[in-house]
Order: sequence, then structure tokens, then C-alpha cells
Amino acid sequence: MRVVHIFPHLKPGGGGAERVLVHIMTHLDPSRFEVSGICLSRRTGSDLEQMLDQAGIPVQFLGKKTGFDARMYAAVHCAIRKAAPDILHSHVHVLRYILPYIGYSHFLHKRPVMVHTVHSLAEFEVEPRARWIQRLAFRDGVVPVAVAREVSRSLARLYGICEPAVVPNCLPVQHYRHPKVPRDEWRAREGFAPESVLLTCVAGLRPEKNHGLLLEAFAGISAHRRSGHLLLAGNGDQTKFRKLADDLGIGDRVHFLGSRNDIPDLLAASDVFVLASQYEGNPLCIMEAMAAGLPVVASRVGGIPELVTDGIEGILVATPEPSDFAKAMDILLADEAIRSNMGAASAERALKNFDVTHMVAGYESLYTAALPPPSMCSPRASEQIL
Repeated sequence: MRVVHIFPHLKPGGGGAERVLVHIMTHLDPSRFEVSGICLSRRTGSDLEQMLDQAGIPVQFLGKKTGFDARMYAAVHCAIRKAAPDILHSHVHVLRYILPYIGYSHFLHKRPVMVHTVHSLAEFEVEPRARWIQRLAFRDGVVPVAVAREVSRSLARLYGICEPAVVPNCLPVQHYRHPKVPRDEWRAREGFAPESVLLTCVAGLRPEKNHGLLLEAFAGISAHRRSGHLLLAGNGDQTKFRKLADDLGIGDRVHFLGSRNDIPDLLAASDVFVLASQYEGNPLCIMEAMAAGLPVVASRVGGIPELVTDGIEGILVATPEPSDFAKAMDILLADEAIRSNMGAASAERALKNFDVTHMVAGYESLYTAALPPPSMCSPRASEQIL
């Protein structure tokens, strides 16, 4: 069975959606699924590309330009024909370039099953003017998959889709339980004392991640607990956030780490994970932190309450007020025992619920259920006569 994933990019510091799709591609049962990819953008040499290369998974890179690129319609058509999928699995906002293929695929000798994973709340997956594309695609047979129950509810709200499939995001938990660099060694290398309390956020510097609120909250923690440090890992323009940190008087305790390839080591060296997002689907960064055994302070938005139980694995903040985030940070900064207990609960929940095997089993079942009997599937690409 040939499964072809199509996605926008695999650039360095790629977000959770890109990392999730790579986890899916590299963990599907190779005895049952022949996996390949179509990437709209050019090759960048990112860690995600290297993961696919190491797994021997071929990817066609189409070299899309920034912004709308009309060349992609023909390029996508050719790439799909070359891949000859039984399952065509799209991610993020690529449906706008697949829509013509969806339409004329009805006239093909064999139309692939088409699956689209919605990685965020439906209201935020694409810009409002492009929602008609998603609506047409879903009406024309593309099977939507939600990454959280709240995402499923958003599909019902926006598109009237009742009870879409839900396959929660997952990750290779053991990768985060066993970092390559010991905690004290990582801290010494990065210039942090063993006794410092490190609050870490792993998220791109994008508006929805609300780093400004996080900085204001960190500035508002109790004076006698200001030995803590805030670490911000993620790509994006740091200029305005550096200025805000300086204006708030916390510039010496806020550290902009940029895009990192050592997230398991960074998390293992940290004490608390913080995320102040305005909205979320099913954030992989929180699962990564919990797999690493960290307590979490996060907004009560999207699918986050499906990951973190308030008061057990962390503290969920219901209101978008810096003072409320500051109070939650204060609690964990002040009490090592609470940090330890919540961190242990996080690690236990991650081990039980978040391992990549659960997600892959969900997609494998979905693929199998959506396909006709095996005898009707096309031969493996390696067996085709070109």
C-alpha cells in the first residue's frame, strides 16, 4: 500500500505539525506501507529532512517560491502521478494546491483515498478567505482527521463535519526520556548554574504563541524568586521581544536560543515548561516537555486540557492575563517538591498516552479502513513498468 504525504516544507526549526508528519512517515509498518513524501518547498538540509533520509524515505522537493506560486499546480500534479499513491495524505495548508487534482481525480482509472490532517483549530488552519477550499475538499471526499477532540469540535463548528476521525499527536517518548547530554553538563556549557530554575518555552516566535504575555508574566513574578531564567527556543524575529525584555528589566534573565536541534537535552536541563498560546490544536512541544518529565504552565486553550490535568501535571491558566501566568510560575518557582511531583506525573502520563505507536496505529487503521480490498490496490512503485 503506497502512502504519500504532501506538505509545505521541512525547514530548520519546523513546527510541531512538520515533526508529527515525519514521526508518522518514519514509524509506519514498512512491511505494509510504502511511504514517500512530496514537499512543496526546496530542500534545506534540516534535521527533519535528515530523519527521512536516514529512514530511506524518498521525498520529491518542488521548489515552491515564497507566497502563492501558480507553478505548483502542474508540479503537484506531476509529483502525485509519479508517486502513484493509494493514500494521499495532506497536511497544513497544501489543499489549495491539491484542489484541482481532487476534482479531476474522479476521472482517473483509480482515485487514491485522500486524507487531510487538521493540525490546529479549524478556525486558524487557513486564512478566512481560503476556507472555501477546505470546504470543497471535504465535500469532495477528502477525509479530515483531527489531532484533538477540541479540533474535532472546531471542524463541526466551521464546516459542519460531524464526528471526524480523531488521531491525537504523539512522539517517540523514549527519545525525550534519555537525553544525549547530561543536565549539569548542558547547563555548564550554556552558562547556567546547577541551582538556577530554568523555565523553558519551545515555540516559534509567532503571534499566536504570545511570547509578549510570557515576558510580561515573567517580569511579574515575586521579587525574591527572580533567580529564575526564561529560555525561549524557536525561530523567528527576536527584535521586538528582546526590546520588550529590556524594557521590562528582565533582559539579563531572558535567553533567546533560536532554532535548536537539541530539544531533548534542553528539556532535560530545564525545570518548568511554559506556553502562553492564544490558541492551539494538540501542541507537540507540551508532549515533548511531559515526556522529559517537566511540569507545565500553559494556557487553557484548544487541546491543551486533553494533555495536562490542572493541578496534576501542571497548572493551566484560564485567563490571558500576565498576572495569572506570573502566579502559576511563582508556585513552581517556589516549591521544588511541587515541581518534582508534577514532573513525575507528566512523565507517567506521557509514557502511557503519548508514545508514537498510538498515533501510528490510529493512522494505519484509518488507511486500512478507507481502502478497497488489497487486490484492488496498485502494485508497489518499484514493481511498476515505467
